[in-house]
Formats: sequence, structure tokens, C-alpha cells
Amino acid sequence: MLRRSTRLVETVSPFNSSVTLVQIKQEEPRPSKRPKTEDSSSSDELATKPKPKRPKPSSQKKQKPIPQSLATPHPAPDRWRETYAAIKDMRSTFVAPVDTMGCDQAQMKESNPKNRRFATLISLMLSSQTKDEVTDAAVSRLREAVGGALSVDAIIDAEDSVISEAIAKVGFWRRKTVYIKQAAQKLRDEFDSDVPKTVDELCSLPGVGPKMAFLALQIAWNLNHGIGVDVHVHRITNRLGWHRPPTKTPEETRLNLQSWLPTELHPDINHMLVGFGQVHDMSPVRPKCDECTLSTAGLCPSAQLPKPKSKNVSKRVAGPAIQVSLEVSEE
Repeated sequence: MLRRSTRLVETVSPFNSSVTLVQIKQEEPRPSKRPKTEDSSSSDELATKPKPKRPKPSSQKKQKPIPQSLATPHPAPDRWRETYAAIKDMRSTFVAPVDTMGCDQAQMKESNPKNRRFATLISLMLSSQTKDEVTDAAVSRLREAVGGALSVDAIIDAEDSVISEAIAKVGFWRRKTVYIKQAAQKLRDEFDSDVPKTVDELCSLPGVGPKMAFLALQIAWNLNHGIGVDVHVHRITNRLGWHRPPTKTPEETRLNLQSWLPTELHPDINHMLVGFGQVHDMSPVRPKCDECTLSTAGLCPSAQLPKPKSKNVSKRVAGPAIQVSLEVSEE
């Protein structure tokens, strides 16, 4: 409720200017400058109402381009051509698992060009930490599970459980199930359901690294953009002493090799050394050096030749001579 206010007002007497009259004057209440109760409540609501949050910038880091060369090229190793020719000659004498069940074989059972390239990519994604025999069987089971053809749409439409069951024998199959599904969706959305034609675009796919990317370009598109370095290429070239100092990662190995190995040999070295490693270099600890001509030719500084067996010669210990005499009685 508003109350009236009073105040004293001095005025000059109209009869005598020397006399001052004092009057009590009441003033009407002035409207308060504060907002009404209803308005204050609504303003409080506006004040407490959360402001719309601005969308945060994407936390996804921009993918760095895959390096293609070293700032300082690695020098070519001594007698590398002789070593390469010797391995190639040995490689021609046997059939390795990679020759019949490698990732380049997956495309052979597809007729559609896009499916052929996609099957190659799927085979490469499954091959990580997995033997060629297991990978080849998994690709065949997956093809059958999704309807007889490996296509982007078939993988997208398939249930995760169907994919998982088909590839359950490969290494890290749970993770690869997710990668395959995500890669297929990205291929459909960004690459017209086809395998990209650059290393950086391939490496943007989930579960795809440089080794798979370079091999995919060579097999699917016949593009020679670099060397696919797996564990065999990495280990064998280090044993041959081709890296000074020794490389610690496959990417270091790739950049070293690409800096001095002729470009025309880039597509062949992976297949050659993988097969060589599968047969002659099977064990990382005890390779079969006795079956390799590099050992006898002095081309492998890491050769482990068996030591010649030493003959056990029993030594006779000289002792005092003992004489035995026999007495014979004559009858």
C-alpha cells in the first residue's frame, strides 16, 4: 500500500512581506521506479533461464599428411643390388602363403570393379596381426555371409554380429568389425562407395594405416606411390644392415627404403620379402640362415650359421706300468 508524504512549505504572507507563513502540505505518492512484482518475477525467470550454448569446435584433430620423403636421404647400402638379386632368385624356387592367399587374391572372386577394390581393402584391414591363411578364409566367409559379394552397401546393411562371426578367427576381430562398418559408411558418404586414390584419403578411414594404404593403391588402382612395409620387410631389411642406424618403426623403414631404392622396385619388394620371410625367416629369434644363400655369400651381417660340432677325444691318463707275470708249472 502506498502512503502519502507530508512536508513543511514556507510562504510569504500576502499581508505583510516580513512575515513568513509555514504550511503543511501533503503529496500524492509517487509511483515506484522499481518494476512490478509480476515483471520482477518474469525478469528473474529470464535471468535464471540458461543461455543457449555455442557449439564447441570439433575436437577431432586434423589428420597430418603422410610423409613421402626424408629431409636427408638415406644412403644406399653396399652390395644391395647383389643382395636383392639373391633374394629374388631364392624367392623364385618356392611358393609362399602370400602367393596364393595374399591380399591381392581377394579381388579375384569379384566381378564388379568397385567390389574388387573394396574386397582388396577389406582383406588388407583383416590382415593386420593375422596370417595369410586365416585372412583368406575370413574374407571368403564374410563374402558368403553378406550375400556372395563384398560391396560397401552389403557391409553397411549387415548386422555387426554377422560380420563378427565371419571374421572371428582374425586378430582383434571385435575392433576390426567396428572399423569395417565405419569405413564402409565413410566410403559411401564421402567417396561414392569406392576406394580412394590417395594415401591421405585412405588413411582417413578407420583402421587403415600407411602400409595398407600403399598396398591398396598398388593392388586396387595400380598406383605406385610408396612401399608397403609390414613386419617382414621391417625385420629383414634391418637384419641385412640396410638401415644405419637401425629403424624402430615400419614408417622409418619405409622412408629409408624410398629414399634410395629405385621407384620401379617399390611395388615388388613387399611381396618378395613377405614370402621370403614366411619361408626362410619364419622365427624372429632363430631364422633359417643355414637354408639362405645370403649367409654363405657374406651378404647378411646377421647370419647365424651353426657352429661345427667338436669331436670328443677321450684323453688317456698315463699311469704307472703294471707288469703281470704268470707262472706255468710243468708236470
